[in-house]
Amino acid sequence: MTAPMPVRPPEPPEGPAPAARPPVESQAPEQRRPSRLLAPLRETGKLFALGIAVARAIFRRPFQLREFIEQFWFVASVTILPAALVSIPFGAVIALQVGSLTQQLGAQSFTGGASVLAVIQQASPIIVALLISGAAGSAICADLGSRKIREELDAMEVMGVSPIQRLVVPRVLATMLVAVLLNGLISVVGTLGGYFFNVIMQDGTPGAYLASFSALAQLPDLYVSELKALIFGFIAGIVAAHRGLNPRGGPKGVGDAVNQSVVITFMLLFFVNMVLTAIYLQIVPAKGG
Repeated sequence: MTAPMPVRPPEPPEGPAPAARPPVESQAPEQRRPSRLLAPLRETGKLFALGIAVARAIFRRPFQLREFIEQFWFVASVTILPAALVSIPFGAVIALQVGSLTQQLGAQSFTGGASVLAVIQQASPIIVALLISGAAGSAICADLGSRKIREELDAMEVMGVSPIQRLVVPRVLATMLVAVLLNGLISVVGTLGGYFFNVIMQDGTPGAYLASFSALAQLPDLYVSELKALIFGFIAGIVAAHRGLNPRGGPKGVGDAVNQSVVITFMLLFFVNMVLTAIYLQIVPAKGG
C-alpha cells in the first residue's frame, strides 16, 4: 500500500491585487440626503395635506361631540376676557388716529364711519386670529405634541382609531366657531370704545358719529369680517395641530413646536388677510360709489 500524495495549495496569481471596491452602503446616505432647500416646501405640503384631511374628516361619522364641546369651552374660556380687554384700546387708538386725520382734512363728520369700518374689517379679525393662535393654538399644539412623544397617537392608530378624526377635527371646529363668535364681540366692544373716545376726548357729536357710520358702512363689511375670522380660526387650528403632530427632539421639541406654530400662524394670517381684503375691495363696490 502506498501513501497518498499530499495536495499542494494553489499558488496566488502574480501581479498586484485588485483594489477593493468601496461598499455601496457608505455612499447611499450621501446620495439620499434630502436638500435643506426643499424642507420648507415639504412642510408646506404636509400642512396642506393635513388641512385637506381635516376638511374630509369633518363629514365622517362618528362625530366627537363631547370632545368638540370640551374644546369649545376651553378655547372660549381662555380668549373671551383678553379679547374684550384688547379690543377697547384697539378701537380707541383707531378712533383717535382717524379723528385726528379727519380734523386735518376738514372731514370730521366721517370719523365714525371710517373708524368703525377699520375696526370691523381689519382690526377685529386680526385680534381674533392673534388670540386664537396665541392662547388656544399653543395649548392645542402642546397637548397633541405631548400625546405624540408619549406614543398615544401611535397606539390609537394601532387600535384603528384615526387621531385626525378623534382629536384634530373637534379642535379645529372649536377654534373656527369661537373665532366667528369672538369676532362679533370684538366688533361691538371696539366700536363702543371708539365711540366713547371720539365723543368724549375729541369733542365729537353722537349724531355725526352714527350718521357717518350708516352712510359708509354696509352689510357685506360684516360678512367679510366673519369670513376672515372663520378662515383665520381654521388656519390657527390646522397649524397648531400640524406642529403638535410632528414634534422633534422630545419634550424640548414640543416647546419649539409651540413657538413655531404661533409664528407660522401670524405670518399666514397677515398674508391671507391681504389677499382677502384685495379680493373684497375688487368685488364689492364702496357704498355710494
